[in-house]
Amino acid sequence: MKLDIHGIRFRLWLVFMFLAVGITMFIGVLQTGLIGPYYRNSKIRAVQTVADIIQDELLVGRPTREGISSALRQTVNNNACVLILNSSGKVVYEADSIGAGCVFRSPLSSEVNHLLDPENLANTLNRESPEYSINMTNNTTGQEMIIYGRQIRENLGNYYMLVNSPLEPVDSVVQFFTRQYGIYMIVAIIVASIVGLGLARTLTDPIVRMRREAQKLASADYSGEFDGGTFTETQMLAGTLNRANEKLAKVEEMRRDLIANVSHDIRTPLTDIRAYAEMIRDISGDIPEKREKHLDVIIRETQYMNMLVNDMSELSKMQSGNETLNAENIDLCEIISDVVDMDAKLAEDAGIILHTEMPDHLTIFADELKITQVVANYLSNAIKHTPAGKNVYVRAWLKDDEETVRLEVADEGEGIPEEDLPYIWDRYQKSSRSFSRTMTSTGLGLSIVKAIADMHHAVCGVESKVGEGSVFWFELRETHEA
Repeated sequence: MKLDIHGIRFRLWLVFMFLAVGITMFIGVLQTGLIGPYYRNSKIRAVQTVADIIQDELLVGRPTREGISSALRQTVNNNACVLILNSSGKVVYEADSIGAGCVFRSPLSSEVNHLLDPENLANTLNRESPEYSINMTNNTTGQEMIIYGRQIRENLGNYYMLVNSPLEPVDSVVQFFTRQYGIYMIVAIIVASIVGLGLARTLTDPIVRMRREAQKLASADYSGEFDGGTFTETQMLAGTLNRANEKLAKVEEMRRDLIANVSHDIRTPLTDIRAYAEMIRDISGDIPEKREKHLDVIIRETQYMNMLVNDMSELSKMQSGNETLNAENIDLCEIISDVVDMDAKLAEDAGIILHTEMPDHLTIFADELKITQVVANYLSNAIKHTPAGKNVYVRAWLKDDEETVRLEVADEGEGIPEEDLPYIWDRYQKSSRSFSRTMTSTGLGLSIVKAIADMHHAVCGVESKVGEGSVFWFELRETHEA
């Protein structure tokens, strides 16, 4: 696979590299920079401990064989040599575990001879400063040494204790740590590469798979399924894309149905118009009575096509969000009365009995024209699907919460199968009972109602049983203009 320096996989690996190298280098520099002072301080404390033990074993109280052995053991264990002088400069005790490395061995350098002079010791180790430590280089071995001195007043005597111990070659220790941290850095880079590439692959593989499925989606292939892997965020993204895929598949199906059914709806009146126009040309052109009858059919069909185009245009504007509401305080009961009066003749001709159940007034804040469309579409739909001799009820009331107004139009028609209920709000679903064409309706009424409800942030619905009829309802909060 081609390396993409802008990709997540490469950049995540790069972050791990910088992090591993940076942390290792920081610890290495910190360690090698502090090893020298830390070691010297530790060595001084160790030499002081040797001096304390020797003082307790040899100069406090009466020296014993066990005390002398303990003092010697401490000298050996700490790689040191010890010299105890009295006030006259005479050596009263000495122990050596470093051989030629001890600066107190002969031949003594002038610097050491000067140091061992009782007068110089007395001046150096006075009451205000009873101990000291200095660093010097052993001329014999070339090693850097530490010399620790202490004045001791015990057993009515004045003694001077000098402890000499070599400082380990700190430079070699630093070199050792440098090589060690170089190895650590190589190991850290290898581990970080493995972990970084593994994590990057775990993260990017679902994204790569989703990209492939998205390419199918772009090609109008809705058969794919998005897999989000193990991360919560990619799983959420995959879930969103799967839902979008399902919706797009449904939209595509609706689009095909739309084209097929709109073509059917337009083809039928166009066929009639052409047929009757040809009859006028060939047959009834000179017969006024037949000509008028044929022209009426042409006019009726063009009116239907005009209604279809208008309804589709209005529905498209509302669903696209380009339609604006002209909301104001209106009386829902007054709108219902006007619509019932307009459809009374249609109901009478169909042998249907209309009933209204509502209070005198119900004020809502809404678009009057669009709420009128809701009532008109519900009522015309009920009349169309109710057989002669049956009833249609139009009801409106304020619900118990005293904030929501509910409109219902109930019929005693054939009802709607339960499996068709989710689809009736879409004109061009095959299962919609509104699919059949009539000359008074384009079948888009329920789709328009749903769009109007969405614009008002209202809700609409239906309850129906086959053979018992249907109840279409619309609920809007009883809000008023401030």
